Amino acid sequence: MLKPVKLGNRVLEVPIIQGGMGVGVSLDGLAGNVMKQGGLGVISAAHPGYRENDFFVNPLKANIKALHECAKSARAISNGRGLLGVNIMFACNNYDTYVKECVKAGYDAIISGAGMPLSLPEYAGDSDILLAPIVSSGKAANLILRAWDQKYNRTPDFIVIESSLAGGHLGFKLKDLEEGTCQSLDEILSEVLECIKPYADKYQRDIPVFVAGGIYDGRDIAHYINNGASGVQMGTRFIATEECDADIRFKEEIIKADEKDIVLVKSPTGFPGRAVLNDYMKRVKEEGNRKITNCIGCLKPCNPLDTPYCISRALIEAVKGNIQEGLVFTGFNGYRIKELTTVEKLMKELQEEANEVLR
Repeated sequence: MLKPVKLGNRVLEVPIIQGGMGVGVSLDGLAGNVMKQGGLGVISAAHPGYRENDFFVNPLKANIKALHECAKSARAISNGRGLLGVNIMFACNNYDTYVKECVKAGYDAIISGAGMPLSLPEYAGDSDILLAPIVSSGKAANLILRAWDQKYNRTPDFIVIESSLAGGHLGFKLKDLEEGTCQSLDEILSEVLECIKPYADKYQRDIPVFVAGGIYDGRDIAHYINNGASGVQMGTRFIATEECDADIRFKEEIIKADEKDIVLVKSPTGFPGRAVLNDYMKRVKEEGNRKITNCIGCLKPCNPLDTPYCISRALIEAVKGNIQEGLVFTGFNGYRIKELTTVEKLMKELQEEANEVLR
């Protein structure tokens, strides 16, 4: 049977984390409903304020306002059940400000990837918010564990592993992704479980590990729990739900996608990504770099002079339903989704499937 997981001084009733998806794909509607089913709902800090009137004038202000409002709304939707997390990309500008504001807004957990969040504990201060890095290798996990131990005398409250089959930005080299030479999720999980042992012993606490990337059904969940994971993180499966905060046309793009339509794409972050090869991405590939105007300076690695396209605008257009001008991120198994469902039905289905297999 799926079991609750202790995370620091909190308990996650159902060991399923809904992955944070920006821009605007996972806000209060999706996160709150996942929480309502006992899971960890996650709001993406990647431009949650894109709907604010002053967003393009002062994106930081708009995003901070939205992060606070979304936290309150998700709590109201959940009726006091579940945990609330926020995904903050280390690659974004004003990273420290977003961390501090999410602490003020009362989130239960900060999940952070798209780079090495070595300074995350510094910005979280002495708050009791749960801190969880996202890693794609045992080497990365060990580096973060050692840095947090030596500099902050602490360890992560939990760790999320994202494999090469995840959607959005990927922590692997493009060549390895194209040639299929990336480590498997099973291999990475084994490495991470081994490297956390001395830190779990030192701090006399468990460091739960959640796996992500290619997790599709309850049988996948059971497989990884039987191999030492505490739970899973899933993003793409939650896109095709009524409660997902994206426009219905965004959801339909996932539902109608075939396996050949899901490809690796370039991202201004410098990381490769996985998305639907729609007309927009075909044009980007054919026409080369697009001129960027009115840059809002959202990403540290992005240079408007040579970036292939403005990822913020592409994601905003997509989540609003303007798919012809938008980027639709998806995981490797997105093509297997063929109908719209609800968060409640999906969560129950995943738990029932997992419980049939778990020993």
